[in-house]
Amino acid sequence: MIDPTKQDKPSALKVMPGIEQPGNRADNPTSGKRRSLSTEEYVEGVLSGDRTRLGRAITLIESNSRSHFEQAREVIQELLPRAGKSIRIGITGVPGAGKSTFIEALGTKLVEQGHRVAVTAVDPSSTVTGGSIMGDKTRMESLAANPGAFIRPSPSGGALGGVARKTRETMIVFEAAGYDVILVETMGVGQSEITVRSMVDFFLLVLVPGAGDELQGLKKGVVELADAILINKADGENISAANRAKREYENALHYLTPATKSWTPHAYTASSTTGDGIDHVWQVIEEFAALTREAGDFQQRRREQARDWVHEMVREALVKAFAQHGDVRKRMPELETLVMDGRLPATTAAHELLKTFGVDALA
Repeated sequence: MIDPTKQDKPSALKVMPGIEQPGNRADNPTSGKRRSLSTEEYVEGVLSGDRTRLGRAITLIESNSRSHFEQAREVIQELLPRAGKSIRIGITGVPGAGKSTFIEALGTKLVEQGHRVAVTAVDPSSTVTGGSIMGDKTRMESLAANPGAFIRPSPSGGALGGVARKTRETMIVFEAAGYDVILVETMGVGQSEITVRSMVDFFLLVLVPGAGDELQGLKKGVVELADAILINKADGENISAANRAKREYENALHYLTPATKSWTPHAYTASSTTGDGIDHVWQVIEEFAALTREAGDFQQRRREQARDWVHEMVREALVKAFAQHGDVRKRMPELETLVMDGRLPATTAAHELLKTFGVDALA
């Protein structure tokens, strides 16, 4: 693993200090010259703030190797009682909205105020190439080099559900290590927004002024997930357009059901470049946390997310087991062909495959 204190100057080929460089998650996270760590060493390293062991613990969690799963589970079990004391903030938005610049501006201000900030991402597109998608985080030079922040690339490989599981467990490790603000950026579109909403407390939608129609190509459902809308890049000649967009979104929000029961979402403007409005965004998030904790919605959302996480992991495991079942794999091509040729109803084919798997769909 890269030592964040001993890296060379940034280039297009490497990430900045503080950003963990993931390798092949199927590889041994303790391969090379480093010796394997015990569960106790991982836990002690995380709790003591050892950045190297923190990075190695996350790499262990992100590993796709079956041999690492059990130890990763043990590490999470030991760290869980020390987790849960952060505010988890999801950040999404259209491409070019300046999410990364906003994260650096907000994260830098929070570190200056004494907070410890962790940044990670959920990106379904990384599953296509198997590579890290946070290469653009090389722009976060100030935040990445700050000892009060830790930036982690998205887990690579596997389905979106697998990436989400690793991100959830990474957040537990961050919290146990003492990071009290966790920023989760969604890099993809569509399903990834729903996934991130399901694992954070506060969900921020970042947009830009003058980018087309009111929803800027986003589905209405994405706006409904937001606890606040931020019109970014509100500086220079964009200020008038940003204020106009703010009014338009404010009007639109009146017709939508709030994502959080005890909170009314609003639209705001800010400039990640000048820093104007960034402090106010954090004030809004703090107000959100205070009000929802008082109303009990904050705690209830965390409880429901934990419950839903169990269900999601069961579904993911069942789908994987189904796809890998020998007899199912043998029968699948024939039944698929019959369905595509119009000779067999899809419901019948599904029922036959489930019976082959050992499940009676009609029971």
